[in-house]
Amino acid sequence: MWYIHFRSKDRRRIHFGFCKDAVTGKHATHQFASTKMLVNTGQSTPLRRLKSFLIGSPIHERHAHNERLGVFAGLPVFASDALSSCAYASEAILGVLVLGSIALASMQIWIALIISGLIAIVAWSYWQTIHAYPSGGGSYIVASKNLGEKPGMVAGAALLIDYVLTVAVSIAAGVAALVSALPGLHPYLLPLGVGCVAAIAFANLRGVRESGALFALPTYGFLLSVMVMLVACAIKFFQSPPGHQTLIAEPGAIGSEANLPLIFILTRAFAAGCTALTGIEAVSNGVPAFKKPEADNASKTLLIMAALLTVLFLGIGFFALHIPHVELFAAKNPAYSTVLSQIAAWGFGGSKAIGFFVVQFATAAILILAANTAFADFPRLASLLARDGFLPRPLARQGDRLVFQNGIVVLAAASAGLILLFHGELDLLLPLYAVGVFTAFTLSQAGMVVHWLRRKGEKHTLSISVNLAGAVATGLVAVILLVTKFSEGAWLILVLTSLIYFMFYQVKRRYDSVTRQLTNDLRPVQTVKRMSVIVLVPRIHRGVLKAIEYANFLSADARAVHVVINRESTETLKSQWAEFAPNTPLIILDSPYRSLLDPILDYVDALREAKPGEMVTVVIPEAVVTKLVHKVLQENLAAQLKVALGSRQNVIVSNVRYFLD
Repeated sequence: MWYIHFRSKDRRRIHFGFCKDAVTGKHATHQFASTKMLVNTGQSTPLRRLKSFLIGSPIHERHAHNERLGVFAGLPVFASDALSSCAYASEAILGVLVLGSIALASMQIWIALIISGLIAIVAWSYWQTIHAYPSGGGSYIVASKNLGEKPGMVAGAALLIDYVLTVAVSIAAGVAALVSALPGLHPYLLPLGVGCVAAIAFANLRGVRESGALFALPTYGFLLSVMVMLVACAIKFFQSPPGHQTLIAEPGAIGSEANLPLIFILTRAFAAGCTALTGIEAVSNGVPAFKKPEADNASKTLLIMAALLTVLFLGIGFFALHIPHVELFAAKNPAYSTVLSQIAAWGFGGSKAIGFFVVQFATAAILILAANTAFADFPRLASLLARDGFLPRPLARQGDRLVFQNGIVVLAAASAGLILLFHGELDLLLPLYAVGVFTAFTLSQAGMVVHWLRRKGEKHTLSISVNLAGAVATGLVAVILLVTKFSEGAWLILVLTSLIYFMFYQVKRRYDSVTRQLTNDLRPVQTVKRMSVIVLVPRIHRGVLKAIEYANFLSADARAVHVVINRESTETLKSQWAEFAPNTPLIILDSPYRSLLDPILDYVDALREAKPGEMVTVVIPEAVVTKLVHKVLQENLAAQLKVALGSRQNVIVSNVRYFLD
């Protein structure tokens, strides 16, 4: 029996053994992991030590259950997006209604009630989805399994876009709330937005459990502060009901849509308010992140989220219509006040009250941290798409901290780019929002209808009715959003969805092609009888002699190759060869143009032509140094040769490393 051992990333010693099985009589490879953790020997690189310092030490996979979330921690991670949307959804409805006339503003509460009913339908539908797909029932999985690959690709593309927009819109809204409290920060919208994206990405790179603990305080702080605000407003309202309300808007804005049909204005306002539903699907996407029983904990989180969202949304919508006056996108609004901030100022007795600042900072915090929902779901969805071959495979791998770190980095880069492109302005980003998510809602609910219909012999009338109602409702909303927001930017979402769908198709096509090439014409492994081995020899030293020994071990047909650059050093090499490597042939290659690579490549090509079908192994001695300044002093010919030889068939490049202090 022989064995080797090495140290893995988590500093554990892994043993591999190759021996004859006592039962079957066959040879087999066995792996044994010791239980004792090795101490740090100082061999880690400065970059690895910095990474460990910033995002923490690697987490062993057997501790994955410790990284899972309960209901209390799951709510901040998966519900912050949905809960935070109530901070701007009512304002979005009013902002559309007053464009028709002041009188239409009274329709806001009725639209809010309809949207609340839609929240209940969608939440109930996803409650069923969670229990039907306890391993994770996001729109992509449900649509793919029940409607087919193409609808699944559409759902995946729509959700990826929506998650990027979720981060951009949440950050922009959070910064807007912060600026409402501190107007002097308005010139710094862009650096504040990009900085917040970087901070949330960093928190998620540290792990799911740590991000949940970090975001718990802002989420529950927002819920408590807004609930207190609504109670304060209710007390003040019933003690001394305000008189006639005044809506203040930009000069010339009111009546700008008076010539449009009333139904169009109402549906457009409804579409604007449907941003309150964004994020509801997040819990069903992240079921595996919950503690056991996963489906029960996830469904509890979903129901709590839906109930809280409905209460906050209706409460803010009611007081937006019943406080003395509300400024809506006023041209002269030096305080950049949001509707929520104006409600808080009225409820707590002014913009200098402590309660006002608590609400504003809590709102800013949850809006900014609402982006965490996308950071929890985008990497997970990208990993599923990568696993199925629609995205590059590195997105499918979990990192040292048991998170999909590549997906986190991609999301951070995309959302930061979107914030820069739209200058961090919330009004420019909102028209792009929600189209993609309602497309995914519709496909998911339609997929669940097919799921129940396929389960023959069981009665699922209620389940089918709920999911069918959800599919019809969300489908109508998707059409309304597309029609009413088409000229404002919804067309761009269609273009992006089509481009991502096309990217999925091309990536899948490439991976399928690779699979076919690697699996066609499979034959049993045969013993290699002949193999040519050449070892590159610049001069005689310890590392070169070690490489020659390795080359002779690989094949009896081993030879050394030296390229003549300096005649004197070549003569020295010849004189030393008989002493140190007398049994290995030495090939001298002239290089009239003083190139090291070309003569070697020509020699390898000639060897391949002379012995077609045989493997050629090129052994390259490579020095390893640890300090950066020493790496600069060292010529790295090995890397250049690996790149140059990498495109040649039947050529293997083997590095024999020797270490220098």
